[in-house]
Amino acid sequence: MLLLSGLLLFLTIFLVLLLFPALWARATYRHFDGARAVTCPENHQQVAVNLDARHAALTGFRAQPEVRLADCTRWPERWKCDRACLADAMQAQPYRKDEVEVKSKKIYHIPVLLAAFAAWYIGAFWHSHFMFRARWMDDLGLTQAQVKQMVHWYSPHLLSVLACLLFAYGVAWLMTALNRRGIMRGILTSLILWSAILVVSASSMGQMPADLLAIEFGYTFVASIAVGAIIGGLEGKILAPAEYQVVHGH
Repeated sequence: MLLLSGLLLFLTIFLVLLLFPALWARATYRHFDGARAVTCPENHQQVAVNLDARHAALTGFRAQPEVRLADCTRWPERWKCDRACLADAMQAQPYRKDEVEVKSKKIYHIPVLLAAFAAWYIGAFWHSHFMFRARWMDDLGLTQAQVKQMVHWYSPHLLSVLACLLFAYGVAWLMTALNRRGIMRGILTSLILWSAILVVSASSMGQMPADLLAIEFGYTFVASIAVGAIIGGLEGKILAPAEYQVVHGH
């Protein structure tokens, strides 16, 4: 009984210690959340911007939270601007929910399709006779005649293309949700998704021969880097500008 009371006391103190940072982070998030109007220093016209409230909340335990822009109606075309409006955005009041309608971002399909094709092409080359086909055949116990017959089947190719498309769209969706752009951030996002897939499928991969596992591990790793680099590198094409429509009469 004494041990149980001590455990409950420890858990209570631990939860209380977690509560104050959580409340502080929530207050910081709410302070910087929401679209707000500023005058663009480049064209001197009004634009709507969003601050990265999530990042501010996570860094809000310092003396000052690190505030940065997350979105602007002139992005992604002017994504590489100098962010000179940041100080004004921090002082501006966010729109009320009844004042502005924020439409969801869109993903441009061409960069995603290019990334998916690159992943598929890397796979075709990776498993060709120029690279690891001989080892791959030995690990699976396939003969040359069986491999030639498989080349004319539609289902393996369709499954491969579908897997590449799903992965590429997954990377694009993550970059859209996290407001991430750039080659290095694209590669990092892609490798995070790749790692998550490996963790989920670890139990089934454990039954594969070690050499086959190394071949597929290498292919998916290289393909993931290519997908992230292509999607992240086309920062002006992957995301359509966020659209804000101010509701008049409020």
